Amino acid sequence: MNETSSQYGKVYLVGGGPGDPGLLTLKGKECLEKADFILYDGLVNPLLLRHTKARAERTARADLAGRRTLEQEQINQRLIDEARLGKTVVRLKGGDPYIFGRGSEEAEALAAAGIDFEVVPGITAATAAAEYAGFSLTHRDHASAVCLITGHEDPDKSESALDYQLLAQFPGTLVFYMGLHRLQHIVDALLAAGLAEETPAAVITRASTPHQRVVSDRIDQLPQKVLQGKLVAPSLIVIGPAVELRSRINWFEKKPLLGLRIGITRPAGQMDPQIQSLVARGAQPVLMPLIEIHPPADWTAVDNAIDQLERYEWLIFTSSNGVESFLGRIWERGRDSRLLARTKIACIGESTAATLEKYSLRADLTPDSYCSESLAESLLARKPQGLVLWPRANRGRDVLVEALKANGITVDEVVVYQHQDVNQFSPEVQHLLERGELDWIGLSSPAIARQFAQLFPPEYRAQLGTNLKLVAISPITAQELKKLGLPVATVAKQYTWEGMFDAIEEFVGAYSD
Repeated sequence: MNETSSQYGKVYLVGGGPGDPGLLTLKGKECLEKADFILYDGLVNPLLLRHTKARAERTARADLAGRRTLEQEQINQRLIDEARLGKTVVRLKGGDPYIFGRGSEEAEALAAAGIDFEVVPGITAATAAAEYAGFSLTHRDHASAVCLITGHEDPDKSESALDYQLLAQFPGTLVFYMGLHRLQHIVDALLAAGLAEETPAAVITRASTPHQRVVSDRIDQLPQKVLQGKLVAPSLIVIGPAVELRSRINWFEKKPLLGLRIGITRPAGQMDPQIQSLVARGAQPVLMPLIEIHPPADWTAVDNAIDQLERYEWLIFTSSNGVESFLGRIWERGRDSRLLARTKIACIGESTAATLEKYSLRADLTPDSYCSESLAESLLARKPQGLVLWPRANRGRDVLVEALKANGITVDEVVVYQHQDVNQFSPEVQHLLERGELDWIGLSSPAIARQFAQLFPPEYRAQLGTNLKLVAISPITAQELKKLGLPVATVAKQYTWEGMFDAIEEFVGAYSD
């Protein structure tokens, strides 16, 4: 590097994988976490951006109609310009940067400009598409080699660089990238070169995503079958005997919630467990936070309670936010969990207790049913004699404190976090609602139910109960929804987000049998 380039930032050319957000590499995630600026391809799953706080811009060299909107040279220059400002830049690309991703062109431009860069390989679409479709590209009985081929050559070339005579004789699996619009031409050229008409072949679209579709047949029948199936880009064409394995080892399309779009209404920074759970079940998580979590405007009451913790016999937590906010405040003030040595702890449910365990603390009491009524009943059964402290939100149900006070127990309440309503759905959610493409929405409290009812446009209410269904976390939340005139399709048996997903699975399974 020269003296000038040493003043610049650095660019990471990162492969984002084929679609499943779990297929991002650990190094790719590290790059996103430290980035100052991100340019990401149109094929990148936006869920990957939850790993960064950097400003992110989407680049697409063509719009949905195929019209060119951004030249590669413009992208190259943008990377250079941002790096020259001293930023850590991530160029996030679908699949692998160098496998038909034009990443090497970007690397050449960076090198010529004296910009330091690194390449972070990603899982390329060919391997992921085949494996998620249910067949392997190599197999000792079927294919001893793999050939990756572009189905979309440079239009400025005077003639094709592909030798279809050689491809027709290739002793393994052929994979064509970006060739859907030229499928008939590719098939005709291979058949004319001597490839057997009965050769197994498949087209895989939107590979490794909840909306993956696969059409397979003998190669001479494939174009017509793909046309009938109305498959769209991005797609890959896979040709060879290994495709026949799909009938025996297809696994991805057996996921219980495959293809369903399910709305998560939790605060934006707390959705990761639910995102991961839905992806594992084959669904597409739709991020639609209805509340935000903020610290209290004044910590005085909380600090006073912390300074007098030895006075309290019981400490009650009714949410993970309460645990993290209260224990976090103890730590910020230079103290630690030893303050709780003489205090018993009650948690409303398993997820709250699990958050407590992150601080190496165990709950003394967790009721079998995760609701305020059960927590109050269980706590009263312990016959508390002393004071009770409840670190809570600025709003919520008062059933717990009313039940305890009605039995002569003194409860001190301190606000350790605040709920703030989100005033509008994101453009993505609005788009899905307008097109009737949102399948389920999970609602996890009466307050969130009320906020949803306020934001949900009246013109879309006809969708409820048909193509759009609501799942409630508990009977109390379901009752609130019904009071608001919103039909509830199903209610979780276990009052957690996982319980809601289980309820959706049970509902879907019952109607598919």
